[in-house]
Amino acid sequence: MFANLLIGLREGLEASLIVGILVAYALKTGNKKSATNILWGTLLAVLVSIGVGVALAEFVAVVPEGTNEIIAGVASIIAVIFVTWMIFWMARQSRNLKSELHGKIDNAKQNNFTLVAVAFFAVIREGIETAVFIWSASRATGEDTNPILGATLGLSIAAVAGYLVYRGALKLNLSKFFQYTGAFLIVVAAGIFAYGIHELQEVGLLPFLTETTYDLSGVIEKDGWLDTLLRGTISFRSKPSYLESIIWFGYLITVGWLYLKPQKKN
Repeated sequence: MFANLLIGLREGLEASLIVGILVAYALKTGNKKSATNILWGTLLAVLVSIGVGVALAEFVAVVPEGTNEIIAGVASIIAVIFVTWMIFWMARQSRNLKSELHGKIDNAKQNNFTLVAVAFFAVIREGIETAVFIWSASRATGEDTNPILGATLGLSIAAVAGYLVYRGALKLNLSKFFQYTGAFLIVVAAGIFAYGIHELQEVGLLPFLTETTYDLSGVIEKDGWLDTLLRGTISFRSKPSYLESIIWFGYLITVGWLYLKPQKKN
């Protein structure tokens, strides 16, 4: 549940801040109609994102046996690619995001359809990433961790926080927020990556390094509170294969080092 809450909170806040920047600039330049078009584009992006998540869940529910695991495995790997790219993109672009969005409005404010498109494409990237990543995280953590509830709470908190930031009623150190949540999402992504590999090994697509690395089932009771907590936060598995362990530690160490290493100043 906590992993999905964090995903919803981070991605939702990122999207709400983008919308807030767009709307605030449109109102500041005296163009209320532009602000309305931006909100229409945002609503369309949200509906499409929800549709992607529902379609993915419904499609997986009716596919033949074995195909489910392949889809879950591939989707999980794609989700990890999405979120990894998003974490580094936000770290690089956060300083210039406002001016970039302002420039897009200036170029499009004479065309209502273009303004809708600006808002739509600014939000849809976040929305589809969130839909796929939450779906994959839900599969990896299990239904007993209340993944949908966690995601809904995260998105709801993000919407309220984004509005309060827009109104000036809430002050957040956004740089630190995205830095810390980005670091934790790398841990979450490592678990989802390993889960995707597990699903592909289950159907024999990766028939190597399948031996168990370690077995903690005797220490951590299956479906017990600790097992549920660890699965709900980092997609923990008590009996991973060698390949799952290599992927988990390899991703975590490599991406974590790239993310945390000091950036060279130009």
